[in-house]
Amino acid sequence: MPRPLRSLRSLLTLLLLVLAACGRPTPTPEPPPNIVFIFTDDHSARAISAYGSEINQTPNIDRLAAEGMRFANCFVTNAICAPSRATILTGLYSHANGQLTNQETFDGSQRTFPKLLQEAGYQTALIGKWHLKSAPTGFDHWQVLIGQGPYYNPPIRTATDTTVIPGYTTNIITDLSLDWLQNQRDPARPFMLMVQHKAPHRRWEPGPDHLTLYDDQTIPIPDTFFDDYEGRASPAAEANMRIDENLTALDLKIVPPNNLTEEQLEAWNAAYGPKNEALRERPLEGEEFARWKYQRYIKDYLRTVASVDDNIGRLLDYLDQTGLAENTVVIYTSDQGWYLGEHGWYDKRWMYEESLRTPLIVRWPAAVEAGAVSYDMVSNVDFAATFLDLAGATIPADLHGRSLKPILLGQAPDDWRDSFYYHYYEYPASHCVQRHYGVRTERYKLIYYYLVDEWELFDLHEDPDELTSVYDDPAYADVVSDLKAELQRLRTELNVPDDDRPSGDCTFDAEGWDGFEAG
Repeated sequence: MPRPLRSLRSLLTLLLLVLAACGRPTPTPEPPPNIVFIFTDDHSARAISAYGSEINQTPNIDRLAAEGMRFANCFVTNAICAPSRATILTGLYSHANGQLTNQETFDGSQRTFPKLLQEAGYQTALIGKWHLKSAPTGFDHWQVLIGQGPYYNPPIRTATDTTVIPGYTTNIITDLSLDWLQNQRDPARPFMLMVQHKAPHRRWEPGPDHLTLYDDQTIPIPDTFFDDYEGRASPAAEANMRIDENLTALDLKIVPPNNLTEEQLEAWNAAYGPKNEALRERPLEGEEFARWKYQRYIKDYLRTVASVDDNIGRLLDYLDQTGLAENTVVIYTSDQGWYLGEHGWYDKRWMYEESLRTPLIVRWPAAVEAGAVSYDMVSNVDFAATFLDLAGATIPADLHGRSLKPILLGQAPDDWRDSFYYHYYEYPASHCVQRHYGVRTERYKLIYYYLVDEWELFDLHEDPDELTSVYDDPAYADVVSDLKAELQRLRTELNVPDDDRPSGDCTFDAEGWDGFEAG
């Protein structure tokens, strides 16, 4: 065929292809997902049945895990309330965002992921516990507790006023969240809603629906409840967070909260009055009294968890009934772990597993395989990058965390972290837990208490309860050397400065329970 004819035929073919393409409808881009971030305070993964709890059931959190991905190894950078919240907002460790302890006021002028989501077209809302002292920034709508907030009849602060809302705080936070979803958001735009509960934070005051839950049960006591701390560095024995010594009359419900309505107080006295009278008639002491305190503590803690679980069910039902569930990412997590009597303790702060590890469950029906489990080493420092990635927003290059989106999609990067840095700063302060930093790998954990120059090393395969440090064992000399090198590498990579803030002796001593006159 002559070349001009071949060229003409090619041109006609190309023209037909262009015309055909022009006739096809342009594909509609997938809308970015909505994000619902459900955040509790001090919720141990060991009090979630999806994580294998043997002491309670959490059917609605379990529902999230059955329909999404459960992360088995989610760690926090600094196991205390305000620093954890600041890390989530900024994607940065405490030394970089300025929130070393609970004492600082959060710098709300700095970059946070809600502000970046706003720039990406999202509407943002925050409802519940804030605990960062400064007013929230980066939110189109916010209604927050003042400080810790009470469990009953909470004052709720907004940008314009503060109003006391009668009722139980866990229910109220959910009511306000549902109201925003139903009546206040723009349905034409994607949204990010942070639902932040006070529960199950101290003092573990149950709601009216759960005041007598577990009354007919005896919760098994942890194997390490009577730990003598002989196998570890000195800070473990010096902490003031023992259930048998440091809980107060308010903690133990010997006296009721001071802000109950008459109706609420009547229900409270009906639940606790007969049990307290029985203790008054037959006082306990020694190990028997310690076991009684554990039962009172753990049942109240689990009762507040039950209220959280019920209210998560309300949110999930709304998302299902309105058709939002398919393209809404629901995240459940807590600000850190918590002690449920392990080593005799309540509270958090330590780099030990119970407080270092926090629950993380993510449901996204449009993209995440139901019932999936990730064993990758992830952290609350990764949340900001994850939210931005889900929204299709640019992730700042200087964030300390990485997006979890590839893991959610079943495509975990080959270069994902295999070591993790932790740093706790709040000493001297409540509970007298020494400042420390350290590194955790899949098998080992090295901790340095830098104010007292003491080290601990735990082999988590051989000693998962972290009862005996092997730092001075010659058999682990190479492990110590390698981990110290890795610890220094991480501190250099994260640009962690030396902590030269003034210190001193910790004189805090919890009131303790000294009879029915206490409190």
